[in-house]
Amino acid sequence: MSKIFPQKADSPLAKKFPECFLWGAATSAHQVEGNNHNDWTEWEKENAQRLSKESGGKYPPENYISGKACDHYNRYEEDFDLARRLGHNAHRFSIEWSRIEPEEGKFDDKEIEHYRDVIRALRARNIEPFVTLWHWTLPVWFVKKGGFEKSGNIKYFVRFCEYAAKEFKDGVKFWITLNEPEIYAANSYLKGIWPPQKKNLISYLQVMINLIKVHREVYIMIKKISSDAKIGVAKNNIYFEAYRNKFHNLMLKKFIDWWWNFYFLNRIKNYQDFIGLNHYFHNRIKNFKFNQNENKKISDMSWELYPEAIYYVLECLKKYSKPVYITENGLADAKDENREWFIKESLKNIHKAIAGGVDVRGYFHWSLLDNFEWDKGFWPRFGLVEVDYETLKRKPRSSSAIYAEIAKNNSINDTEQEEEK
Repeated sequence: MSKIFPQKADSPLAKKFPECFLWGAATSAHQVEGNNHNDWTEWEKENAQRLSKESGGKYPPENYISGKACDHYNRYEEDFDLARRLGHNAHRFSIEWSRIEPEEGKFDDKEIEHYRDVIRALRARNIEPFVTLWHWTLPVWFVKKGGFEKSGNIKYFVRFCEYAAKEFKDGVKFWITLNEPEIYAANSYLKGIWPPQKKNLISYLQVMINLIKVHREVYIMIKKISSDAKIGVAKNNIYFEAYRNKFHNLMLKKFIDWWWNFYFLNRIKNYQDFIGLNHYFHNRIKNFKFNQNENKKISDMSWELYPEAIYYVLECLKKYSKPVYITENGLADAKDENREWFIKESLKNIHKAIAGGVDVRGYFHWSLLDNFEWDKGFWPRFGLVEVDYETLKRKPRSSSAIYAEIAKNNSINDTEQEEEK
């Protein structure tokens, strides 16, 4: 009979992460705060019935309306206490533009003070704040002006960022200007599945160009306010694999890598202090077809679980010679069957990338809490902490303890040792 004994942090099988490595989780305002009023809240109400019907009635319309969400707006101290107990020393969150500037040019002092309290609460627990300035939602007044589709609107977002940077500069060192600009542009202006639901190639390209300009201008502005601030983007990169390295697969991979993974980063390479990597997907290219994956393991959202992909994505970022923080990486797993395995295997591959010279300095699991998953609603469960949406009770999942142990030891076991008994 055999028994498995996990290795201790000082075991030769335990792979140490760099000193001062940041361990945490991520959230976004609209997905956890509750009671927002922005373009998404209006879109949800208009589309909830349709989305329910498209699910075949599996999920009722209220699944698609964010409503009170996790009530993190009122429960953030409770949630940060949980994060601290789970060994986190960093936390990524977003501030909601529509709260701070609900009407054009009118800034809400109460909401500024709220986010100042959030930052103080993190600092009081020795948790480093990573503040995202834009995580997809927009004030209704900004959308009526044409949103990011119009270059003349860039100034409004820059003004908001300047206001936030001045108000929060004493408590925030790390700023993320934009979350996954390429995902937003593709889903909102190319595929037409997110607000404002356009399917227009020109609009898509214009939004991408404007978001590049936005990042550059905000970077320059924040540096003027706080020269020691660290500023980056949260960029969604995918591991595109050319099946058997056949020529036609390689050519398609080269093109899609250039456009999806590197175009935005290339255009802002002189305007970033770090790269925030959001990573979820492996995409095998076979005979001019994408997504020809084996799907041996999948998440609740039918996304392939392929932890080795993060190694290849990180290797491709080495050329930028910038520190990398993994600002999102996770899976929907309501029963918590694969999360422990996924976290361990992902971190082993991250360690491999670090050993190969990639300057990775932190890992933020997505997400701290179960939350509202955009057009999918509440049913996907990404949280290290389970949320009962009726009572709002929080319950850490078993996998959160495994992640806590890794964070505490600042190391991951490469293998588990078997001893005969």
